[in-house]
Amino acid sequence: MTKKSNSENLLDNIGSPEDIRKLTLAELRTLADEIRSFLIERVSVTGGHLASNLGVVELTLALHSVFNTPRDKIVWDVGHQSYVHKILTGRKDRFGTLRQFNGLSGFPKGSESEYDSFDTGHSSTSISAALGYAKARDLLHEDYAVAAVIGDGALTGGMAFEALNDAGRSPNNMIIILNDNGMSISKNVGGFSRYLSKLRTQPIYYKAKEDFDVFLHKLPGIGKKAAKALKRAKGTIKYIVMPGMLFEEIGLKYLGPIDGHDIGELTKVLSNAKGMKGPVLIHVLTQKGKGYQFAESKPQRFHGISPFSIETGEVKNNNGPGYSDIFGKKMMELASVEPKLVAITAAMPLGTGLEKFSKMFPQRFFDVGIAEQHAVTFAAGLAKTGIVPVVAVYSTFLQRSYDQIIHDVALQNLHVIFAIDRAGLIGDDGETHQGLYDLSYLSHIPNMTILAPADYEELNRMLEYCVLQHRGPVAVRYPRGTGKEMLTQPAAVGYGKGVRLTTGSDITIVAVGKMVETALEAAELLNKKDIRAEVINARFIKPLDSKLILESASKTRAVAVIEDNCIKGGFGSSVLELLNENGLLIRTKLFGFPDTMVPHGERDILYKRYGLDAASMVREIMRLLKKRPIAGGF
Repeated sequence: MTKKSNSENLLDNIGSPEDIRKLTLAELRTLADEIRSFLIERVSVTGGHLASNLGVVELTLALHSVFNTPRDKIVWDVGHQSYVHKILTGRKDRFGTLRQFNGLSGFPKGSESEYDSFDTGHSSTSISAALGYAKARDLLHEDYAVAAVIGDGALTGGMAFEALNDAGRSPNNMIIILNDNGMSISKNVGGFSRYLSKLRTQPIYYKAKEDFDVFLHKLPGIGKKAAKALKRAKGTIKYIVMPGMLFEEIGLKYLGPIDGHDIGELTKVLSNAKGMKGPVLIHVLTQKGKGYQFAESKPQRFHGISPFSIETGEVKNNNGPGYSDIFGKKMMELASVEPKLVAITAAMPLGTGLEKFSKMFPQRFFDVGIAEQHAVTFAAGLAKTGIVPVVAVYSTFLQRSYDQIIHDVALQNLHVIFAIDRAGLIGDDGETHQGLYDLSYLSHIPNMTILAPADYEELNRMLEYCVLQHRGPVAVRYPRGTGKEMLTQPAAVGYGKGVRLTTGSDITIVAVGKMVETALEAAELLNKKDIRAEVINARFIKPLDSKLILESASKTRAVAVIEDNCIKGGFGSSVLELLNENGLLIRTKLFGFPDTMVPHGERDILYKRYGLDAASMVREIMRLLKKRPIAGGF
């Protein structure tokens, strides 16, 4: 790093962690301030996870000061707090492309940088991955340090406890850094959160023990003997200074709690931990949103935020209520009608639209923490008693409870309602968050019913149906962001019934959910080419409206199926099975996402890239209709 002039920022001269290791403590503190200003400025333009990153500035600087990255491995849990890490590892100049198509990912990606040692996006995975690294290192007789950085919110996930249990009996050297800010996305809940709250108020254990050892050694005549006796009485000091040492009982050396904004103290503790044998847990206290008043006061709002005004903290181009808001409002209405209705969320009352519900019906709202598996089986237990549970969860996170959906809900045919938010293309959060698989992993489950609304009015009617009429497992999936108030004339929701939106004789277009709007746009374009399309809003993915689809397909002899899901095992596959079972060998085209991971980027760009915009569909339908029929089909 070249010597900077007084007019230059330190950050301008940081090209890699090597440059950080040359800075003095005072310069590191200055750099921390510069990074916060940089983050606020850039994220205000691109949007992204701001509050979590503002909270880990000093911690990230300390990590890269002490660890020899990329040789040493840092595994970020979830990874939404890795922006500072990216800035310090050669990606600062690309930060204007954050979460944009072909730009920087908002999460760690090994294909993006050798400093990203493990791809993440979901919570509670870091300790398992880090332990895997540590085991492999020792098996291969290699020499590097391994550190997992996990938040107190992610630590509520069951997988994190499984990994802690395994790590605690492991002789392998590894460091677990517990970044404790009292938050996940919303305020943390549960017994473990209360336990950490107690630790936050206790004296610093590692410092107290160190000072006590020094004191004993200074005692004339008996000091050394007393120190040895204390060492033999393993753990005695921890019960004197800090009772209830859960981590040490598991088998981890506990250091903390440490001020997560004191770079000097952080580097000292990290250096000490790096030289320790076996697994070590460092408890670091940070403030989410630190350094930006709006993020400090409203960390939930600034966890993941759209472009905003730095001066006011207000989001730019607010397009009004989205599907999550409509869901939350309807839930309050239904709770007033159905006294047995309850809502369950996994640490996301704000993201799922249930925050107002939680205040209006506090006794009927359950935030179980980042524990989707528990949420589903908890709902099953409630349903067994006649309670009507609604599990509100993002599509990408519902994947984590697949076994519970089958084993605990569907097997017993329990009336559990899954409100699947962020279904379909998620856009800027990328591969780890795309909701492109729920139709595939739910459709083959016996007893499961699946619906998808084309607009807000349909969502309202479908929720009414699910709560007040349906019995058995049922899922309603709806997309991220805003939609149409009323795309078509509303119709009552009847079990397994779709709706014909337009009549035509040349091709049947069967669409579901968000893609109904695209199907109607494609039909208009086809109409200009003298091709008459019959558009069906399927409404139900399972069961299909067999009569409606077969009747239309028999007439047009050509079918296009449009879904906001992966093609393999999706809605289109179900339609193909229907046609095959009924001996209809006709021209078909499935529109959906291919068998590949879909990257981050603006949704309009991604829809076009994968041929899911109206113009691209029209071109494919024209090709389909030009195919010459052959005997028994085409």
